[in-house]
Amino acid sequence: MSNAPALSRAVLSRRGLLQRAASAGAVAGLALTVGCGAKDDRKTLRWWSPQASPEQLKAYRAQIAAFEAKNAGIRVVFEPTSDEGYPAQFAAAFAAKQLPNIVTHLPSFTAQSYYARGLLEPVDDVIQAIGPANYFDGANDVYRTADGHFCGTGIGNTAVDMLWYRKDLLQAAGIGTPPTTWDELRDACRRVQRPGVYGAPLPYGMNAMTSLIFIGFIHRAGGQVFAPDLSVAIDGAPTYDALEFFKSMREFCPPGASNFSWGESLTAFVSGATATGIYGGRVLANVAAQNPKIADQIGCATYPTASRAIPAWTFNDFPSLIIPKGASHLAETKAFAASLYDPQGYIPQLHAAPGHVLPVLKPIAENPVYRANPLISKYAPAIDLMTRAAAAGHNLGRETTAHQPNLKASEIVASNTLAELVQRVVLNKENPRAAVAATATKLQALMRG
Repeated sequence: MSNAPALSRAVLSRRGLLQRAASAGAVAGLALTVGCGAKDDRKTLRWWSPQASPEQLKAYRAQIAAFEAKNAGIRVVFEPTSDEGYPAQFAAAFAAKQLPNIVTHLPSFTAQSYYARGLLEPVDDVIQAIGPANYFDGANDVYRTADGHFCGTGIGNTAVDMLWYRKDLLQAAGIGTPPTTWDELRDACRRVQRPGVYGAPLPYGMNAMTSLIFIGFIHRAGGQVFAPDLSVAIDGAPTYDALEFFKSMREFCPPGASNFSWGESLTAFVSGATATGIYGGRVLANVAAQNPKIADQIGCATYPTASRAIPAWTFNDFPSLIIPKGASHLAETKAFAASLYDPQGYIPQLHAAPGHVLPVLKPIAENPVYRANPLISKYAPAIDLMTRAAAAGHNLGRETTAHQPNLKASEIVASNTLAELVQRVVLNKENPRAAVAATATKLQALMRG
Protein backbone atom coordinates (compact mmCIF):
# COMPACT_ATOMS: atom_id res chain seq x y z
CA MET A 1 0.00 0.00 0.00
CA SER A 2 2.92 2.35 0.65
CA ASN A 3 3.73 2.25 -3.05
CA ALA A 4 0.36 3.60 -4.16
CA PRO A 5 1.42 7.26 -4.11
CA ALA A 6 4.45 6.45 -6.22
CA LEU A 7 2.25 4.72 -8.76
CA SER A 8 -0.07 7.71 -8.80
CA ARG A 9 2.87 9.99 -9.52
CA ALA A 10 3.90 7.67 -12.32
CA VAL A 11 0.46 8.00 -13.89
CA LEU A 12 0.67 11.79 -13.66
CA SER A 13 4.11 11.72 -15.23
CA ARG A 14 2.77 9.63 -18.07
CA ARG A 15 0.07 12.22 -18.59
CA GLY A 16 2.83 14.80 -18.77
CA LEU A 17 4.48 12.76 -21.48
CA LEU A 18 1.20 12.57 -23.33
CA GLN A 19 0.78 16.34 -23.10
CA ARG A 20 4.26 16.82 -24.52
CA ALA A 21 3.40 14.30 -27.22
CA ALA A 22 0.32 16.31 -28.16
CA SER A 23 2.28 19.55 -28.27
CA ALA A 24 4.92 17.90 -30.47
CA GLY A 25 2.43 16.94 -33.15
CA ALA A 26 3.75 19.24 -35.86
CA VAL A 27 4.83 16.28 -37.95
CA ALA A 28 1.90 14.89 -39.88
CA GLY A 29 1.10 11.21 -39.40
CA LEU A 30 1.72 8.79 -42.23
CA ALA A 31 -1.48 8.08 -44.18
CA LEU A 32 -2.15 4.35 -44.31
CA THR A 33 -4.86 2.57 -46.22
CA VAL A 34 -7.14 0.54 -43.97
CA GLY A 35 -10.44 -1.20 -44.30
CA CYS A 36 -12.24 -0.76 -47.60
CA GLY A 37 -10.04 1.96 -49.04
CA ALA A 38 -10.50 4.30 -46.06
CA LYS A 39 -7.56 6.47 -45.08
CA ASP A 40 -6.08 6.36 -41.62
CA ASP A 41 -4.40 9.69 -40.86
CA ARG A 42 -3.26 8.74 -37.38
CA LYS A 43 0.42 8.72 -36.45
CA THR A 44 1.71 5.16 -36.57
CA LEU A 45 3.94 3.68 -33.87
CA ARG A 46 5.56 0.31 -34.55
CA TRP A 47 6.29 -2.14 -31.71
CA TRP A 48 8.69 -5.04 -32.24
CA SER A 49 9.17 -8.03 -29.93
CA PRO A 50 10.36 -11.65 -30.24
CA GLN A 51 7.94 -12.60 -27.44
CA ALA A 52 4.75 -13.23 -29.39
CA SER A 53 2.85 -16.27 -28.14
CA PRO A 54 -0.94 -16.19 -28.72
CA GLU A 55 -1.50 -15.25 -25.07
CA GLN A 56 1.06 -12.47 -25.27
CA LEU A 57 -0.42 -11.13 -28.50
CA LYS A 58 -3.79 -10.94 -26.79
CA ALA A 59 -2.27 -8.93 -23.93
CA TYR A 60 -0.43 -6.64 -26.34
CA ARG A 61 -3.63 -5.94 -28.28
CA ALA A 62 -5.34 -4.89 -25.06
CA GLN A 63 -2.46 -2.56 -24.15
CA ILE A 64 -2.50 -1.06 -27.63
CA ALA A 65 -6.27 -0.60 -27.55
CA ALA A 66 -6.11 1.14 -24.17
CA PHE A 67 -3.44 3.55 -25.39
CA GLU A 68 -5.22 4.26 -28.67
CA ALA A 69 -8.49 4.92 -26.83
CA LYS A 70 -6.80 7.71 -24.87
CA ASN A 71 -4.87 9.02 -27.88
CA ALA A 72 -7.19 9.24 -30.87
CA GLY A 73 -4.46 10.49 -33.19
CA ILE A 74 -2.17 7.50 -32.69
CA ARG A 75 -2.16 4.02 -34.16
CA VAL A 76 0.13 1.28 -32.77
CA VAL A 77 1.14 -1.72 -34.88
CA PHE A 78 2.74 -4.78 -33.29
CA GLU A 79 5.26 -6.73 -35.40
CA PRO A 80 6.79 -10.00 -34.11
CA THR A 81 10.52 -10.53 -34.59
CA SER A 82 12.88 -13.45 -34.06
CA ASP A 83 14.96 -14.40 -31.00
CA GLU A 84 17.87 -15.48 -33.19
CA GLY A 85 17.32 -13.18 -36.19
CA TYR A 86 16.80 -9.75 -34.64
CA PRO A 87 20.34 -8.42 -35.42
CA ALA A 88 19.71 -8.80 -39.14
CA GLN A 89 16.20 -7.38 -38.83
CA PHE A 90 17.53 -4.38 -36.91
CA ALA A 91 20.27 -3.79 -39.50
CA ALA A 92 17.74 -3.94 -42.33
CA ALA A 93 15.44 -1.49 -40.54
CA PHE A 94 18.23 1.05 -40.13
CA ALA A 95 19.42 0.57 -43.71
CA ALA A 96 15.90 1.14 -45.06
CA LYS A 97 15.16 3.93 -42.55
CA GLN A 98 12.01 2.02 -41.57
CA LEU A 99 12.57 1.98 -37.84
CA PRO A 100 10.28 0.56 -35.18
CA ASN A 101 9.38 3.00 -32.42
CA ILE A 102 9.96 0.60 -29.56
CA VAL A 103 11.53 -2.84 -29.32
CA THR A 104 10.91 -5.03 -26.30
CA HIS A 105 12.26 -8.28 -24.84
CA LEU A 106 15.78 -8.07 -26.28
CA PRO A 107 18.66 -8.72 -23.82
CA SER A 108 20.16 -5.81 -21.91
CA PHE A 109 23.59 -6.41 -23.44
CA THR A 110 22.07 -5.83 -26.87
CA ALA A 111 20.77 -2.48 -25.66
CA GLN A 112 24.21 -1.47 -24.40
CA SER A 113 25.85 -2.51 -27.66
CA TYR A 114 23.36 -0.65 -29.84
CA TYR A 115 23.52 2.47 -27.67
CA ALA A 116 27.31 2.56 -27.86
CA ARG A 117 26.99 2.60 -31.65
CA GLY A 118 24.60 5.53 -31.55
CA LEU A 119 21.58 3.44 -32.53
CA LEU A 120 19.32 4.06 -29.50
CA GLU A 121 17.65 6.96 -27.77
CA PRO A 122 18.16 7.25 -24.00
CA VAL A 123 15.01 6.32 -22.07
CA ASP A 124 15.57 8.39 -18.93
CA ASP A 125 12.20 10.13 -19.47
CA VAL A 126 10.41 6.79 -19.63
CA ILE A 127 11.99 5.59 -16.38
CA GLN A 128 11.02 8.84 -14.67
CA ALA A 129 7.45 8.49 -15.94
CA ILE A 130 7.21 4.96 -14.55
CA GLY A 131 8.80 5.99 -11.25
CA PRO A 132 12.38 4.87 -10.43
CA ALA A 133 11.38 3.90 -6.87
CA ASN A 134 8.88 1.38 -8.23
CA TYR A 135 11.64 -0.79 -9.73
CA PHE A 136 13.42 -3.54 -7.85
CA ASP A 137 16.69 -2.24 -6.43
CA GLY A 138 19.34 -2.03 -9.12
CA ALA A 139 16.94 -3.12 -11.85
CA ASN A 140 18.17 -0.45 -14.26
CA ASP A 141 21.87 -0.66 -13.41
CA VAL A 142 22.54 -2.88 -16.42
CA TYR A 143 21.19 -0.12 -18.67
CA ARG A 144 23.31 2.72 -17.27
CA THR A 145 25.63 4.04 -19.97
CA ALA A 146 29.05 5.67 -19.93
CA ASP A 147 27.49 9.07 -20.62
CA GLY A 148 25.23 8.83 -17.57
CA HIS A 149 21.99 7.94 -19.36
CA PHE A 150 19.94 4.74 -19.60
CA CYS A 151 19.99 2.89 -22.93
CA GLY A 152 16.86 0.93 -22.04
CA THR A 153 14.72 -0.26 -19.18
CA GLY A 154 13.44 -3.68 -18.23
CA ILE A 155 10.09 -4.84 -19.56
CA GLY A 156 10.48 -7.91 -17.39
CA ASN A 157 12.98 -10.17 -15.68
CA THR A 158 13.70 -13.78 -16.60
CA ALA A 159 15.50 -16.41 -14.54
CA VAL A 160 16.79 -18.20 -17.60
CA ASP A 161 18.68 -21.15 -16.11
CA MET A 162 16.73 -22.44 -13.13
CA LEU A 163 16.90 -26.11 -12.20
CA TRP A 164 13.55 -27.79 -12.76
CA TYR A 165 13.08 -31.25 -11.34
CA ARG A 166 10.52 -34.02 -11.05
CA LYS A 167 9.84 -34.52 -7.36
CA ASP A 168 8.26 -37.93 -7.96
CA LEU A 169 11.23 -39.28 -9.91
CA LEU A 170 13.76 -37.99 -7.41
CA GLN A 171 11.77 -39.43 -4.50
CA ALA A 172 11.47 -42.80 -6.24
CA ALA A 173 15.27 -42.80 -6.51
CA GLY A 174 15.61 -42.07 -2.80
CA ILE A 175 16.45 -38.38 -3.22
CA GLY A 176 14.49 -36.19 -0.82
CA THR A 177 15.79 -32.73 -1.72
CA PRO A 178 16.92 -31.16 -4.99
CA PRO A 179 20.66 -31.27 -5.69
CA THR A 180 22.72 -28.20 -4.79
CA THR A 181 26.15 -29.24 -6.11
CA TRP A 182 27.31 -30.67 -9.40
CA ASP A 183 28.24 -33.99 -7.79
CA GLU A 184 24.74 -34.25 -6.33
CA LEU A 185 23.17 -33.34 -9.68
CA ARG A 186 25.21 -35.90 -11.60
CA ASP A 187 24.40 -38.57 -9.01
CA ALA A 188 20.70 -37.70 -9.15
CA CYS A 189 20.69 -37.92 -12.96
CA ARG A 190 22.44 -41.29 -12.80
CA ARG A 191 19.91 -42.65 -10.32
CA VAL A 192 16.78 -41.47 -12.13
CA GLN A 193 17.86 -42.33 -15.67
CA ARG A 194 16.11 -45.32 -17.18
CA PRO A 195 14.74 -46.32 -20.59
CA GLY A 196 12.59 -43.44 -21.80
CA VAL A 197 13.77 -40.97 -19.15
CA TYR A 198 17.10 -39.14 -19.25
CA GLY A 199 18.65 -37.14 -16.46
CA ALA A 200 18.94 -33.66 -18.01
CA PRO A 201 18.39 -31.69 -21.25
CA LEU A 202 21.62 -29.68 -21.33
CA PRO A 203 22.34 -28.06 -24.72
CA TYR A 204 25.39 -28.95 -26.80
CA GLY A 205 24.32 -27.33 -30.07
CA MET A 206 26.14 -24.61 -32.01
CA ASN A 207 23.75 -21.90 -30.89
CA ALA A 208 23.10 -19.08 -28.43
CA MET A 209 21.55 -21.32 -25.78
CA THR A 210 24.71 -23.37 -25.42
CA SER A 211 26.80 -20.22 -25.16
CA LEU A 212 24.55 -18.55 -22.61
CA ILE A 213 24.07 -21.65 -20.49
CA PHE A 214 27.79 -22.40 -20.45
CA ILE A 215 28.56 -18.87 -19.23
CA GLY A 216 26.49 -19.74 -16.18
CA PHE A 217 28.46 -22.94 -15.61
CA ILE A 218 31.74 -21.03 -15.69
CA HIS A 219 30.40 -18.75 -12.96
CA ARG A 220 29.01 -21.69 -11.00
CA ALA A 221 32.55 -23.07 -10.99
CA GLY A 222 33.77 -19.80 -9.48
CA GLY A 223 35.06 -18.29 -12.72
CA GLN A 224 34.23 -15.60 -15.23
CA VAL A 225 34.55 -15.07 -18.96
CA PHE A 226 35.93 -11.55 -18.57
CA ALA A 227 37.51 -9.79 -15.60
CA PRO A 228 35.78 -6.66 -14.28
CA ASP A 229 38.03 -4.51 -16.51
CA LEU A 230 36.89 -6.67 -19.49
CA SER A 231 40.23 -8.38 -20.04
CA VAL A 232 39.71 -11.99 -21.13
CA ALA A 233 39.65 -14.28 -18.06
CA ILE A 234 38.24 -17.51 -19.45
CA ASP A 235 41.52 -19.46 -19.46
CA GLY A 236 41.58 -20.84 -15.94
CA ALA A 237 40.67 -23.75 -13.69
CA PRO A 238 36.93 -22.84 -13.35
CA THR A 239 36.45 -23.10 -17.12
CA TYR A 240 38.21 -26.48 -17.21
CA ASP A 241 36.01 -27.66 -14.35
CA ALA A 242 32.88 -26.46 -16.14
CA LEU A 243 33.91 -28.24 -19.33
CA GLU A 244 34.65 -31.45 -17.43
CA PHE A 245 31.25 -31.31 -15.76
CA PHE A 246 29.47 -30.55 -19.02
CA LYS A 247 31.29 -33.48 -20.61
CA SER A 248 30.42 -35.80 -17.73
CA MET A 249 26.73 -34.93 -18.10
CA ARG A 250 26.48 -35.82 -21.78
CA GLU A 251 25.63 -39.47 -21.03
CA PHE A 252 22.62 -38.34 -19.01
CA CYS A 253 21.18 -36.19 -21.82
CA PRO A 254 19.06 -37.34 -24.79
CA PRO A 255 20.91 -38.27 -28.01
CA GLY A 256 19.54 -35.15 -29.72
CA ALA A 257 21.12 -32.85 -27.13
CA SER A 258 24.06 -32.35 -29.51
CA ASN A 259 21.73 -30.03 -31.41
CA PHE A 260 19.52 -28.79 -28.58
CA SER A 261 18.52 -25.15 -28.38
CA TRP A 262 15.84 -23.50 -26.22
CA GLY A 263 12.79 -25.23 -27.69
CA GLU A 264 14.22 -28.74 -27.63
CA SER A 265 15.56 -28.40 -24.09
CA LEU A 266 12.25 -27.05 -22.81
CA THR A 267 10.23 -29.76 -24.55
CA ALA A 268 12.45 -32.53 -23.19
CA PHE A 269 11.55 -31.67 -19.61
CA VAL A 270 7.92 -30.73 -20.21
CA SER A 271 7.22 -33.93 -22.13
CA GLY A 272 8.67 -36.08 -19.35
CA ALA A 273 11.69 -37.19 -21.38
CA THR A 274 14.07 -35.82 -18.72
CA ALA A 275 13.91 -35.77 -14.93
CA THR A 276 15.47 -32.31 -14.67
CA GLY A 277 15.35 -29.21 -16.81
CA ILE A 278 17.22 -25.96 -17.28
CA TYR A 279 14.99 -23.09 -18.32
CA GLY A 280 12.97 -20.10 -17.18
CA GLY A 281 9.42 -20.00 -15.90
CA ARG A 282 7.77 -20.88 -19.20
CA VAL A 283 8.01 -24.44 -17.94
CA LEU A 284 4.93 -23.81 -15.79
CA ALA A 285 2.55 -22.82 -18.58
CA ASN A 286 3.86 -25.49 -20.92
CA VAL A 287 3.44 -28.25 -18.35
CA ALA A 288 -0.10 -27.04 -17.59
CA ALA A 289 -1.02 -27.04 -21.28
CA GLN A 290 0.95 -30.00 -22.61
CA ASN A 291 1.54 -32.46 -19.76
CA PRO A 292 -0.76 -31.63 -16.83
CA LYS A 293 -0.34 -35.06 -15.25
CA ILE A 294 3.09 -33.98 -13.94
CA ALA A 295 1.92 -30.50 -12.82
CA ASP A 296 1.93 -31.44 -9.14
CA GLN A 297 5.33 -33.10 -9.39
CA ILE A 298 7.57 -30.29 -10.64
CA GLY A 299 9.86 -28.23 -8.46
CA CYS A 300 12.27 -25.36 -9.02
CA ALA A 301 15.63 -24.38 -7.51
CA THR A 302 18.64 -22.29 -8.45
CA TYR A 303 21.00 -24.36 -10.57
CA PRO A 304 23.64 -26.31 -8.63
CA THR A 305 27.19 -25.01 -8.30
CA ALA A 306 30.50 -26.85 -8.28
CA SER A 307 30.56 -26.68 -4.48
CA ARG A 308 28.49 -25.21 -1.68
CA ALA A 309 31.19 -22.59 -1.19
CA ILE A 310 30.32 -21.04 -4.56
CA PRO A 311 27.17 -18.86 -4.57
CA ALA A 312 24.36 -19.38 -7.03
CA TRP A 313 24.58 -17.44 -10.29
CA THR A 314 21.40 -16.93 -12.29
CA PHE A 315 21.36 -15.82 -15.90
CA ASN A 316 18.89 -12.99 -16.48
CA ASP A 317 18.88 -11.64 -20.00
CA PHE A 318 16.99 -8.62 -18.60
CA PRO A 319 14.31 -8.40 -21.32
CA SER A 320 14.42 -4.75 -22.26
CA LEU A 321 12.45 -1.88 -23.72
CA ILE A 322 14.50 0.25 -26.11
CA ILE A 323 13.79 3.10 -28.52
CA PRO A 324 15.78 3.20 -31.79
CA LYS A 325 17.58 6.44 -32.60
CA GLY A 326 15.67 8.33 -35.24
CA ALA A 327 12.33 6.70 -34.46
CA SER A 328 9.44 8.88 -35.56
CA HIS A 329 7.09 10.65 -33.14
CA LEU A 330 9.51 10.45 -30.22
CA ALA A 331 7.28 12.10 -27.60
CA GLU A 332 4.37 9.81 -28.48
CA THR A 333 6.73 6.83 -28.49
CA LYS A 334 7.92 7.59 -24.96
CA ALA A 335 4.35 8.04 -23.78
CA PHE A 336 3.36 4.68 -25.25
CA ALA A 337 6.45 3.02 -23.73
CA ALA A 338 5.55 4.32 -20.26
CA SER A 339 1.94 3.22 -20.69
CA LEU A 340 3.05 -0.41 -21.01
CA TYR A 341 3.76 -0.42 -17.25
CA ASP A 342 0.25 0.65 -16.20
CA PRO A 343 -0.99 -2.18 -13.93
CA GLN A 344 -4.16 -2.68 -15.99
CA GLY A 345 -2.06 -3.67 -18.99
CA TYR A 346 1.26 -4.77 -17.52
CA ILE A 347 -0.25 -7.46 -15.29
CA PRO A 348 -2.11 -9.21 -18.17
CA GLN A 349 1.12 -9.01 -20.21
CA LEU A 350 2.96 -10.81 -17.39
CA HIS A 351 0.09 -13.27 -17.04
CA ALA A 352 0.49 -14.15 -20.72
CA ALA A 353 3.77 -15.84 -19.79
CA PRO A 354 3.29 -16.47 -16.06
CA GLY A 355 6.57 -17.05 -14.27
CA HIS A 356 8.63 -16.63 -17.43
CA VAL A 357 8.53 -12.85 -17.79
CA LEU A 358 8.69 -11.65 -14.19
CA PRO A 359 7.81 -8.13 -13.01
CA VAL A 360 10.48 -5.45 -12.78
CA LEU A 361 8.26 -3.31 -10.53
CA LYS A 362 7.91 -4.11 -6.83
CA PRO A 363 4.27 -2.93 -6.57
CA ILE A 364 3.34 -5.29 -9.42
CA ALA A 365 5.07 -8.29 -7.82
CA GLU A 366 3.07 -7.62 -4.66
CA ASN A 367 -0.20 -6.81 -6.43
CA PRO A 368 -3.01 -9.25 -5.48
CA VAL A 369 -4.28 -9.20 -9.06
CA TYR A 370 -0.89 -10.33 -10.34
CA ARG A 371 -0.59 -13.03 -7.68
CA ALA A 372 -4.13 -14.29 -8.31
CA ASN A 373 -3.13 -15.87 -11.63
CA PRO A 374 -3.74 -19.64 -11.22
CA LEU A 375 -0.18 -20.67 -12.09
CA ILE A 376 1.43 -17.89 -10.07
CA SER A 377 -0.77 -18.82 -7.11
CA LYS A 378 -0.18 -22.57 -7.47
CA TYR A 379 3.58 -22.22 -7.75
CA ALA A 380 4.02 -19.19 -5.47
CA PRO A 381 7.29 -20.41 -3.86
CA ALA A 382 8.83 -21.06 -7.28
CA ILE A 383 7.63 -17.67 -8.58
CA ASP A 384 9.08 -15.89 -5.56
CA LEU A 385 12.39 -17.76 -5.90
CA MET A 386 12.66 -16.91 -9.60
CA THR A 387 11.73 -13.28 -8.93
CA ARG A 388 14.52 -12.97 -6.35
CA ALA A 389 17.05 -14.89 -8.44
CA ALA A 390 16.30 -12.88 -11.57
CA ALA A 391 16.42 -9.54 -9.78
CA ALA A 392 19.91 -10.45 -8.54
CA GLY A 393 20.89 -12.04 -11.84
CA HIS A 394 23.57 -11.23 -14.40
CA ASN A 395 24.54 -11.92 -17.99
CA LEU A 396 27.55 -11.53 -20.27
CA GLY A 397 26.80 -7.84 -20.60
CA ARG A 398 27.63 -7.40 -16.91
CA GLU A 399 28.85 -10.60 -15.30
CA THR A 400 28.92 -9.19 -11.76
CA THR A 401 28.16 -5.87 -10.11
CA ALA A 402 31.92 -5.15 -10.22
CA HIS A 403 32.06 -5.51 -14.01
CA GLN A 404 32.04 -2.74 -16.56
CA PRO A 405 29.28 -3.11 -19.20
CA ASN A 406 30.53 -5.38 -21.98
CA LEU A 407 29.50 -3.69 -25.21
CA LYS A 408 30.67 -6.69 -27.24
CA ALA A 409 28.49 -9.22 -25.43
CA SER A 410 25.89 -9.42 -28.19
CA GLU A 411 28.54 -10.01 -30.85
CA ILE A 412 30.26 -12.64 -28.72
CA VAL A 413 27.02 -14.59 -28.22
CA ALA A 414 26.16 -14.29 -31.93
CA SER A 415 29.62 -15.60 -32.88
CA ASN A 416 28.95 -18.95 -31.14
CA THR A 417 32.52 -18.85 -29.82
CA LEU A 418 31.52 -20.34 -26.47
CA ALA A 419 29.21 -22.94 -28.03
CA GLU A 420 32.08 -23.96 -30.28
CA LEU A 421 34.28 -24.43 -27.21
CA VAL A 422 31.70 -26.80 -25.71
CA GLN A 423 31.45 -28.80 -28.92
CA ARG A 424 35.19 -29.02 -29.38
CA VAL A 425 35.76 -30.42 -25.91
CA VAL A 426 32.59 -32.43 -25.29
CA LEU A 427 31.66 -33.74 -28.72
CA ASN A 428 34.98 -33.71 -30.55
CA LYS A 429 37.00 -34.67 -27.45
CA GLU A 430 39.71 -32.09 -28.11
CA ASN A 431 42.27 -31.14 -25.49
CA PRO A 432 40.52 -28.68 -23.12
CA ARG A 433 43.56 -26.47 -22.57
CA ALA A 434 44.19 -26.03 -26.28
CA ALA A 435 40.51 -25.39 -26.96
CA VAL A 436 40.21 -22.84 -24.14
CA ALA A 437 43.39 -21.07 -25.25
CA ALA A 438 42.02 -20.80 -28.80
CA THR A 439 38.72 -19.50 -27.41
CA ALA A 440 40.53 -16.87 -25.37
CA THR A 441 42.31 -15.69 -28.52
CA LYS A 442 38.99 -15.44 -30.37
CA LEU A 443 37.43 -13.48 -27.52
CA GLN A 444 40.35 -11.07 -27.51
CA ALA A 445 39.89 -10.52 -31.25
CA LEU A 446 36.16 -9.93 -30.82
CA MET A 447 36.80 -7.40 -28.08
CA ARG A 448 39.26 -5.54 -30.32
CA GLY A 449 36.97 -5.62 -33.35
